[in-house]
Amino acid sequence: MSKMITSVLLSFIEGLALIFSPCILPILPLVLSTSINGGRRRPFGIILGFILSFSLFALISRQLVVIFNINLDYIKYASLVLLTMFGFILLFDRLSLIFERYTSKLANLGVVLPNNHQDGFLSGVLIGALISLVWTPCAGPILASALVQIIREQRDFNAMLLIFAFSFGAGIPMFIISLTGRKILTKLHWLKKRNWLVNKILGIIILLSVGFIGSGVNATDLISTNNKLTASSTANKLQDPLLNPYPAANFAKSNIWLNTPNNQALDMQKLRGKVVLVDFWTYSCINCLRTIPDMVGLDKKYSKYGLVIVGVHSPEFEFEKNANNVKNALSRYGIKYPVAMDNNLDTWTNYNNQYWPAHYLIDKNGMVVYTHFGEGQADELDNNIRVLLGLGGKVSSDSPQPDFFIGQTPETYLGYTRADNFSSPEMVVQNSLANYILPNFLSANNWALKGSWQINNQDVVTGSGDSKLQLNFTAKHVYLVLGSATNLPIKVNVKLNGSSVLKEAGSDVVAGVVTVTNHRLYELINQNSVKNSLLELSTNESGLEAYAFTFGS
Repeated sequence: MSKMITSVLLSFIEGLALIFSPCILPILPLVLSTSINGGRRRPFGIILGFILSFSLFALISRQLVVIFNINLDYIKYASLVLLTMFGFILLFDRLSLIFERYTSKLANLGVVLPNNHQDGFLSGVLIGALISLVWTPCAGPILASALVQIIREQRDFNAMLLIFAFSFGAGIPMFIISLTGRKILTKLHWLKKRNWLVNKILGIIILLSVGFIGSGVNATDLISTNNKLTASSTANKLQDPLLNPYPAANFAKSNIWLNTPNNQALDMQKLRGKVVLVDFWTYSCINCLRTIPDMVGLDKKYSKYGLVIVGVHSPEFEFEKNANNVKNALSRYGIKYPVAMDNNLDTWTNYNNQYWPAHYLIDKNGMVVYTHFGEGQADELDNNIRVLLGLGGKVSSDSPQPDFFIGQTPETYLGYTRADNFSSPEMVVQNSLANYILPNFLSANNWALKGSWQINNQDVVTGSGDSKLQLNFTAKHVYLVLGSATNLPIKVNVKLNGSSVLKEAGSDVVAGVVTVTNHRLYELINQNSVKNSLLELSTNESGLEAYAFTFGS
């Protein structure tokens, strides 16, 4: 519940932040020009219509993006066309008259309600809805980042809450602008006498804004440029530090330690005087694996200066608790820094952690001064380590963004505890072998089984005979956590859109076949671009364990 509250609050703040988007420029004149006409309640109607329509449009857009893999650039271009039309309508009197003629019936629907013709509340709702339809597509990276989280969760109720919080945050500045702007403009009587001039100025502002947005320049770019110009003055400071640092929690006594002398436990108190980076990870998490090269690189660069990286291996699946499996992973990825096997999630709990990967940077006094969750911000982390070590900060460059596409299929679990979008028509039989069939049609992000399978709490396992698993996905890369219950190699045929995968095979697939041995993450598909495709895995061997799909772009 606390995680959801935090997400809702962040969505609300992101909505408020849209006031700094370039898209605010063409919207302001629309808000002002419509709010000054009508009664006192019209601004309330405009904002209510804006919030409701913005929420509805965003939810519909989310579903369309997921189902049809729509390119967001197309939506942006459509919004620019609409904005251009509004600009020319305000700029030319004849177009304004034509537009008013065709929209007057819609705008005056509010008069049918008692006592409504004086305040224009309902017409304001309709106008607000129209404004939101123009603004939503060009809301930019802020809206996109919110949709990433929404699509990942893939829960409609949560999505509704997040979108409404985002919309409400975006609507508050609009409401303030409409009220204050109305008061200011109503005092300027000479503007009313020169309505034609006001319309032309507003039209020019809209058209200039369209040109600005269409050029590809945005506020983020300007901020980034400014950061580069002022880097020399901020290079020796922590970037994005915690406002309230707090004492670092100790490692749990239950941890099994690897890569330490005699596998002895580390103690946070005894690490005082060192800069410590605690990295929560697990070896079958693709997001974690993509950050490991950064961790290994930081260890090589800064361990001699007093940096201690501690990997806390907090397992998600039962097989990740096996020490030999973890040791193999350390060898495979070149991890030489200390690793604590947190099989009971005790250290995870001590830090109140909720994410893989998660990074906690601790200064020489044992205080957590910086945190980062997920991928990205490698340069920021590097800078902060250098600052704490007294080596001088590092000027940030643009770090690679997380490997995720808006509309990409979210992480998909197969075990019944966390499974979503299972589409075989049969009732799931838990913890026992049962026969399943494929549906006639497999919807986007859905999966299904055929043949003999046992569906357990964490995985699905093949029985005897021919077994198939199908997944309708949208991504460039497809990964699947697999293992062999028999500890013997199991060969699995991999097909993409009905054909044996060859050119688009992942690194673990050879001639259309993946050989499953150890319990780990296997790369099955590596397409040349993000596509909507049908993946099919088939085998006639029993004991194949499949846990969870993850994806990349």
